[in-house]
Amino acid sequence: MHKVLVVDDDKVLQESVKQALEFHHFIVEVADNGREAVNAVLRQKYDLVVMDVNMPEMTGIEALVEIKKHDPSIIVLILTAYSNVGDAVKAVKEGAYNYLEKPIQSDNLVALIKRALKARSLVETSAFSAPKLSLGGESSDSFVGESHEMKKVFNIIYKLAQVNTPVLIRGESGTGKELVAKAIHYNGPRKDGKFVTINLAAIPDTLIESELFGHEKGAFTGASERKIGKFQYADGGTIFLDEIGDVGPQMQVKLLRVLQERSFTPVGSNRTVNVDVRVIAASHKHFEEMIKVGTFREDLFYRLNVLPVYLPPLRERISDISHLVDYYIKYFNNVHNLSIKGVSPDAMKAMTDYAWPGNIRELRNVIEHAFIVEYTDYIGLMSLPETLRKNIKGHLAADPNSDTERDNSEMIDLDGIKNSVLDREDGTNTSGINTGDAKFTFTIKNRSTEVSMDFQVAKDIFEKEFIIQALMMNKGKINQTALKANIPKKTLLRKIEKYEINPKEYY
Repeated sequence: MHKVLVVDDDKVLQESVKQALEFHHFIVEVADNGREAVNAVLRQKYDLVVMDVNMPEMTGIEALVEIKKHDPSIIVLILTAYSNVGDAVKAVKEGAYNYLEKPIQSDNLVALIKRALKARSLVETSAFSAPKLSLGGESSDSFVGESHEMKKVFNIIYKLAQVNTPVLIRGESGTGKELVAKAIHYNGPRKDGKFVTINLAAIPDTLIESELFGHEKGAFTGASERKIGKFQYADGGTIFLDEIGDVGPQMQVKLLRVLQERSFTPVGSNRTVNVDVRVIAASHKHFEEMIKVGTFREDLFYRLNVLPVYLPPLRERISDISHLVDYYIKYFNNVHNLSIKGVSPDAMKAMTDYAWPGNIRELRNVIEHAFIVEYTDYIGLMSLPETLRKNIKGHLAADPNSDTERDNSEMIDLDGIKNSVLDREDGTNTSGINTGDAKFTFTIKNRSTEVSMDFQVAKDIFEKEFIIQALMMNKGKINQTALKANIPKKTLLRKIEKYEINPKEYY
């Protein structure tokens, strides 16, 4: 449950707000003034602060500034009388999420808090606490990371969310550039406006101008009616120009004009359209090299690159991989209605050793692939794609058909199985399974053993003794045996029943 601090020197209002929020299952604590609120925030973590403006000892705005200095991720809602709306607007500029005028309607308050907490998921337990930055608005995506590199990114996101400057996000494909753009939008003053995405690399050069700025009827062949462009559609919100490094010189000039003058002319028109749009651009290109060879305008680059955001590749933030894996396991459990509990140690090592050329997008695909092929409660090494297993630091990962040596502690003793099940020459064995007279010899990893010349009988013998040894190695623990022996738990339980094995005998 979410924890809320209600701050007001009016005890009656304080109590009514407290009761309204507790009715909706929030954990609520109270403070009588701004000073108490700051001290409370310093002592413990709150998801949200609901605070009056005019209070003794320290005003709500003064308290807001101190709270945001301590933890920028805390959402603050301001309560204000009609006569003090100007103060509330000032508070929003200082970082408050929004404000409500008194008298407070509990339904309006709860609705605003729920919206705020949805945006709070953008910065929830972010770089200043835990490792997740989730996207607000209608997005269910998340941005995850607790490495030093990502904490620096989160810190910049908080700063950019409160200003209106253009933004350039740089990073390799699959690092989450669009997620960062959404995070900036949904945490900023334009959060109620549109977030419009356009991939410039996917649009032919001849159509980019029309897509961005619109066109008049008859402006070119096929222009059968007037069309508004993405910039006009995004008016009041944010436009995300993905792969801006792919646009040609003429379009770069037009984009520079929009950034400088906040206006443009649709294709085939003489009218000027004024827009209020925040521009966030992204690319994987090396702009410095492009500027040197003249393929990207230096003035456009510096206009966008006011406070740059650089997203490191996944190979440079190895400590985030386990958190990303946990996140996507939870995500795909919900999507596929499964209950995968985690990843086996060897699978996790394989993922932390891998170079991830496709970054987070590739990791997501790997986890989804594993969900499709895995039948146990844990994702094992063999459920990972072959391309990943074959390229772990340049070596072939353990494979049933590989000669790669494995840790002896994980190996079933085939000699032990041989001695156990083939200790008599009259066709019977300690498994109680009749093997008949005909026998043949087969080899596994250079170990030879004899079994009946009957496939089903031989398979049953091996299965029973394999399971017995696996149980012995894992002290009769079913879950651990299933994981270590790479047997689906349901299959293991069925075989235990079939061969009348009592796991308690091996505790």
